[in-house]
Amino acid sequence: MHIVIIGNGVTGITAARFLRKGSSHKITVVSSESEHFFSRTALMYIYMGHMKFEHTKPYEDFFWEKNKIDLVFDHADRIDSDSKSVHLRSGKVLNWDKLIIVTGSKPNKFGWPGQDLDGVQGLYSKQDLELMEQNTAGIKKGVIVGGGLIGIEVAEMLHSRGIEVTMLVRESGYWNIVLPEEESALINAEIRDHHIDLRLDTELKEIRSGNDGRASAVVTSTGDVIDCQFVALTAGVSPNCDLAKASGLETGRGIQVNRYFETGTPDVYAAGDCAEFTEVPEGQMPVEQLWYTGRMQGEALARILLGDRKKYDRGIWYNSAKFFNVEYQTYGQVPPVLPEGYGSFVWQHPQKRVLFRVVYRTGDKGVTGFNVLGMRLRQAVCEKWIRDNESVTSALEHLGEAVFDPELFSMHENAIIAAWNEANTGNPVKLKKKRGLYGVFQFLNMQKA
Repeated sequence: MHIVIIGNGVTGITAARFLRKGSSHKITVVSSESEHFFSRTALMYIYMGHMKFEHTKPYEDFFWEKNKIDLVFDHADRIDSDSKSVHLRSGKVLNWDKLIIVTGSKPNKFGWPGQDLDGVQGLYSKQDLELMEQNTAGIKKGVIVGGGLIGIEVAEMLHSRGIEVTMLVRESGYWNIVLPEEESALINAEIRDHHIDLRLDTELKEIRSGNDGRASAVVTSTGDVIDCQFVALTAGVSPNCDLAKASGLETGRGIQVNRYFETGTPDVYAAGDCAEFTEVPEGQMPVEQLWYTGRMQGEALARILLGDRKKYDRGIWYNSAKFFNVEYQTYGQVPPVLPEGYGSFVWQHPQKRVLFRVVYRTGDKGVTGFNVLGMRLRQAVCEKWIRDNESVTSALEHLGEAVFDPELFSMHENAIIAAWNEANTGNPVKLKKKRGLYGVFQFLNMQKA
């Protein structure tokens, strides 16, 4: 059987690797972005001079031939599902028995005047990074449109080269459509402390052109004109389903699939950023656009094709990011505004940018989510507490088992417990487990029990 995979991001490559582990099928991976798989999340560090491109490749170049995974550096122009073929830009035609489409995402554009000028771009692909190198060479000022995770990455990238940065965020706080008020305010302060001109409640109205045809200024919804030589459009990404749409596959926001990644066309599958689930379990999303969910989907799809037909289930939500010097982790459900029937306890360090939040049901007090900024928690412990409906008081009493920071780092567990007890005098708790190896051993023993 010949399995063709269009796209060599984390989803496609994970699928290829697990298919190879479990079969002798012929596997071909097609990509026009790069010859070899690389870590997309590391693109910013190439620009900042921390890494070279070759450092972002998890596998040596000989890995693919050694494992009999054929790589085709070409662009897929058309899929013919009747003849089971993929037509490439070079004129080559690949025939397949099973086809996997993992074409990822593309930066959003919303029809802003001037959005296609030279010096205006998004950041997603290797080509985007190369274009950004050209567009920012020798410039003094850049404007970032959008306040998501890509926007903060671009801000740090430009800042690392001494380029003056203005961020336009339409919300009243950075990423407050995702983060609760306290977390958003903390990140607002972190951004401004790095001398980023953060403009909240502000949208892009138009991008103006200079005499050379390049971006020279932006006009905001408040009427301000900001001179600049570079504009980054980072107002989110959308599923890249252009190829699927042009080839007659069913699309909505993304390529529509069921929980087995099957499209409406026999033997054609889609996964990763470009896929949209038509069956969405409660608490999950139709489109998942994270590195770790892409990896999970690639493995799940490979197992399905190898005969282990189980519906994909993402499990408990997890994400992590970095906002300049502040690390962020979230586990489970931590909505920006709590729905009825849920409570939240938040502790924030009085001087440092460190925050801990736990969300729980007000009825049975079972924990449903955690946010941490400036500290780390163990994913396995947090997920177990959420899955087992651990009470908020029990989770706090055993907080030492979850803290991941090295033992010589500052300890915050006692301060967190003290803050809870001050706010909940009728239901005090006492820290029962210590952090470090003791807590790890306790957790491992708990797992064996």
